[in-house]
Amino acid sequence: MLDRKINIAVLVSGGGTNLQALIDAQGSVIKSGEIKLVISNNENAYALERAKKANIKTEVVTRKIEGSQEKFEEKLLKVLKDNNIELIVLAGFMSILSENFTSKYNKRIINVHPSLIPSFCGKGFYGLKVHEAALAYGVKVTGATVHFVNEIPDGGEIIMQKAVYIEEGDTPEVLQKRVMENAEWIILPQSTQKVCENLLKE
Repeated sequence: MLDRKINIAVLVSGGGTNLQALIDAQGSVIKSGEIKLVISNNENAYALERAKKANIKTEVVTRKIEGSQEKFEEKLLKVLKDNNIELIVLAGFMSILSENFTSKYNKRIINVHPSLIPSFCGKGFYGLKVHEAALAYGVKVTGATVHFVNEIPDGGEIIMQKAVYIEEGDTPEVLQKRVMENAEWIILPQSTQKVCENLLKE
């Protein structure tokens, strides 16, 4: 079956700019997989609107409604299973997943992080905080990393990295935008395709 594609779910929490990059890359960069589902842990996430515009099924699963991390992950697993999801892409998903969850999708969860891991990563490093730290430290080169997800925040094997130069007068917001446009939006679709290709070979 040459035309078989890997069923992808994208997990989001906010605006969904990385989700948009994935949607835009479907068919051109991402040929071996298809986004079947977008799950958000925030019912007001604009990413859900982006998914609806692209006719992609959406689900909202929140810890508040489920009552605990355990129940939240149980519900997530059920939704993923019901939709036959084979690969999970975290695109600005602001919830740490436990080992109980990640072990069920070994080498099948990927995440994009806005720095060159192992710099400025791990617990507490997310969003603008990463760029604030890079500027405060004075590094000249930053970038983005796509990696497999395990129980350690930003601790899984690296799939792809792309460097972005820091420029004189950068603010965290300006740097964040440059890293997204010049790194995240490029390597997240490329990595998704690469992982899908490998999964089809299994």
